[in-house]
Amino acid sequence: MGLSQRQAGPLLSLLLMGALVWPPPCLSLELIPYTPQITAWDLEGKVTATTFSLEQPRCVLDGRAAVANTIWLVVAFSNASRDFRNPQTLAEIPAFPRLLTDGHYMTLPLSLDQLPCEDPVGGGRGIPLLRVGNDPGCLADLREPPFCNTPLPSPGPYRVKFLLMDASGSPQAETRWSDPITLHQGKAPGSIDTWPGRRSGDMIVIASILSSLAGLLLLAFLAASTVRFSSLWWPEEVPEQLRIGSFKGKRYMTHHIPPTEAATLPVGYEPGLDPLPSLSP
Repeated sequence: MGLSQRQAGPLLSLLLMGALVWPPPCLSLELIPYTPQITAWDLEGKVTATTFSLEQPRCVLDGRAAVANTIWLVVAFSNASRDFRNPQTLAEIPAFPRLLTDGHYMTLPLSLDQLPCEDPVGGGRGIPLLRVGNDPGCLADLREPPFCNTPLPSPGPYRVKFLLMDASGSPQAETRWSDPITLHQGKAPGSIDTWPGRRSGDMIVIASILSSLAGLLLLAFLAASTVRFSSLWWPEEVPEQLRIGSFKGKRYMTHHIPPTEAATLPVGYEPGLDPLPSLSP
C-alpha cells in the first residue's frame, strides 16, 4: 500500500533530520589540542612497575567545562586505544576490570576546581601530578566506587586521554591520546638466583683471583708491619758493648789483686799501703 503525498512529507522530514545529526555526537566531539604526558618534575618513581605519574591538565579545559562537568582519565592498552568508544551515559563508563577484557577503562574523575591554573608554590604535596595505579586496596574495599585507581597489571604499553563529560554522562570534549607509556619491568622474586653454586665459570675464576690477591696483600702488610716494629725495638747502630755475645766488662777480683801477685805478697800486705813495720828489733 503506497503512501500519500501528505503522509510521505513528515517521513521525509524525519529522514533529513537524522541525516543532519549523523555522525553521532560521540564522534563529533571537540578535540582539545593537548596531549597528556609524564610529569616533567624531577621525581623518583615517576614510572614504576605498576604506576606512572601524569602532569595535571591545568588550564586546558577552562572555558569548556561547567561546574557540574567531570574530567575523566581514559586508560587503554596502546593497541586497544583505537577501538575505544566514548560512553554516552554514566552507566556505560568502563571500570577497571574492563581493562583485562576490553583493553581500556576510566578512572580519576576530577572537577574543574581540582585543576586550578595557578602553579603550586614549592614542592612536596603541592606537585601537580596524577598518579595512575596508586590505590592497591580499592578493589578489595566494597565501599570504594567502582572506578578505582588500582595498580596496573602489566608493563603495557598504555595510552591515556582526558574526557570531559556532563552530569548525565554525555561527552563534551576530549584531548589527544598520549604517546605509548611503558612501565618498568621488575624481576619476580622467585626468578632471582641467590645460590653461589650456579655462578658461571668466569665468575668463579674472577672470585678466586680476587681472593688470592687479597691474601697476598694481607701477607705483605704483615711483613711490612713486622719489619717496622722490629726496627723500633732494635736500632741498626747498637753500641758494641750492648750487643749479645760481645758484652765487655771489668773482671771483678777480690781486693783487685791478680791471683799471681797475691801469692808472692807477704801476709798482711795490701797493695797501695806502706809495708808493715817489722816487729823484730
